[in-house]
Amino acid sequence: MSQARIIHTIEYDPEAEPKVLPEGKVTFEEYLAWADEDIAAEWENGRIVLMSPAARIHQAMVRWLSTVLSLYVQHHDLGEVLIAPFAVRLRVSDQGREPDLLFVRTENMDRLKNTYLDGAADLIIEVASPESMMRDRGQKYIEYEAEGVTEYWLIDPQRRSAEFHQLGEDGLYRPILPQDHIYHSAVVVGFYLDVRWLWQDPLPGELEILRTLHVI
Repeated sequence: MSQARIIHTIEYDPEAEPKVLPEGKVTFEEYLAWADEDIAAEWENGRIVLMSPAARIHQAMVRWLSTVLSLYVQHHDLGEVLIAPFAVRLRVSDQGREPDLLFVRTENMDRLKNTYLDGAADLIIEVASPESMMRDRGQKYIEYEAEGVTEYWLIDPQRRSAEFHQLGEDGLYRPILPQDHIYHSAVVVGFYLDVRWLWQDPLPGELEILRTLHVI
């Protein structure tokens, strides 16, 4: 007898049916229909793959980055920032990924559908965990590069490591080293990041950083 994997909801509802992970391959549309905002999952080689629960340090980093970046982008009317779970359909590699954060410039908003991004984001940020590091640095790096994601950040809060990659004219990523700890984004116009902010414990106040960036 085949075994089905069951996902339990956070709030117990005795009348709710348990969510069963589909066996075998599904279409991207079936993946979108099955997944919801409470489940972290990706569509990999035609199958739904569940993501491990995020650690507190991961949650804090994603929340901090999304707040600072979202308010900066909104202030300058540059586009839209989204956080996981929100799917990106990668056409070149035929995969469905859920990056921690993504940014889409105003001129590319036609790629943004109601429940997923169809094609390349302008910026993708992955906050790595021990479980995800090899995938984020290897498989996803190759997929994002092939899709034409202009800028890719890989941040590892546990190792205090931040990697920044920008797409060259040849379609390949180039590592960009911060100068005097400062990294300037290629796609979020005028935005810069002092990598030392990322390793403070606790993280610096968002309002303080937004004042530094002349948002408020």
